[in-house]
Amino acid sequence: MALPRAEAIASVAKAPIGSFSDVLLTALAPMSWGTTYMVATEFLPPGHPLLVASLRSLPIGFLLIVGLRKLPKGIWWWRMLVLGGLNIGLFQALLFVAAYRLPGGVAATAGAIQPLLVVLFSWLILSEKPGRQSVLAAIAGFMGVGLLVLGPSARLDAVGLLAAIAGAVAMGLGTVLTKRWQPPVSLIVFTAWQLAIGGLMLLPIALMVEGPITELSRTSLWGFVYLGVIGTALAYALWFRGIKRLKTSSVAALGLMSPVVATLIGYLFLQQTLTPVQLLGVVVVLGSVLLGQQTRPLHQCSPTLRQDTSIHHPLD
Repeated sequence: MALPRAEAIASVAKAPIGSFSDVLLTALAPMSWGTTYMVATEFLPPGHPLLVASLRSLPIGFLLIVGLRKLPKGIWWWRMLVLGGLNIGLFQALLFVAAYRLPGGVAATAGAIQPLLVVLFSWLILSEKPGRQSVLAAIAGFMGVGLLVLGPSARLDAVGLLAAIAGAVAMGLGTVLTKRWQPPVSLIVFTAWQLAIGGLMLLPIALMVEGPITELSRTSLWGFVYLGVIGTALAYALWFRGIKRLKTSSVAALGLMSPVVATLIGYLFLQQTLTPVQLLGVVVVLGSVLLGQQTRPLHQCSPTLRQDTSIHHPLD
């Protein structure tokens, strides 16, 4: 039975934002993505960023679909093309282009604009008017990442920088649309669809542009296994779970954990230095993440509200 408009707004306002365990589990996704930079540069074959992006998603997605034996129906075919293209295909391709052409920290700084983009997209698509804390958390996070990873010796490559920014746009829009289009299937099925479709969209382009990988060492094979199972399938499942249970701006703020992990890995395993300015950046980023978890929307119209009140959105 349809809810009256006032009652529906009240039910949205009273909805739980998410527990500490939801925040912690969601944070594991960007933390695992923070290892991508080291794995890509130290373990995977060079010169194949698009093919690497496809191979980390397509095999595990295909295996999951075969095992689950469930395909999209009706409107979910084109929605999966959009979500798989944004969250997996386009984002992963741009992520690896940036990882190969930029130091991990520089790529992470450019990608740190994503929380601001999510706030904007949430306002435009979900009618979540941005609160002051959301904007402050996003700005503080961007500045903190800059302190964390940028230095006078940072190498700036124009193509890599544009790829990192475009990847943030793709992931930010994909995050908001994932929140809007809650799937009628389980989380693992929803993840499998996107992994397979996104990886499949990338594969022919990667083969035409880069050609196949001619040599694959045991180290590279284990790198692909790690990225496919941990850094992709498990990470995206936790990410999509968080999008469902948390505010989109809160989820985006957690994405800033990726450059923190990337910097710490560089310090611990790649003999990179960690200066007082970088330590200040860590503190600022962690503070922005905590601030982002305490935000509340000033006004929100959920997809359910739109449906119940016969208010239709052009994206539906």
